[in-house]
Amino acid sequence: MELTRRKILAIGSGTLAFASLSGLPAFANLTDDAITSLTGGKELGEGKISLTAPEIAENGNTVPISIDAPGAVSVTLFADGNPVPNVATFKFGPLSASRSASTRIRLASTQNVIAIAQMEDGTFQTASSNVKVTIGGCGG
Repeated sequence: MELTRRKILAIGSGTLAFASLSGLPAFANLTDDAITSLTGGKELGEGKISLTAPEIAENGNTVPISIDAPGAVSVTLFADGNPVPNVATFKFGPLSASRSASTRIRLASTQNVIAIAQMEDGTFQTASSNVKVTIGGCGG
């Protein structure tokens, strides 16, 4: 086999493409993996907690989010389009007057914000909201 410049370029670009794809985690959804890790694979219920987020966020750098989770021990927020989906975790003690929290988060693009609450009885509840972002807040 005679190696010409064209063949070397073809082999090199094919090798580069293969090497870049082999480093990906098999296209796994990081948010689903993080939620499964948090819940231990338990079933998620709906309706006992509420998540308030704007329908449209003009700037992804400061998106206001609030959670109301009566009876929750902890609440974890996920943003499924961010490079790191785990955004925040709020823990509530037995003497907490209210089981609610509010914060501002960064969103890279239009995506779902998901709240997972661990309840006092060990079950998990979920609520989600889709936020349309006009200017992303995570760089890029």
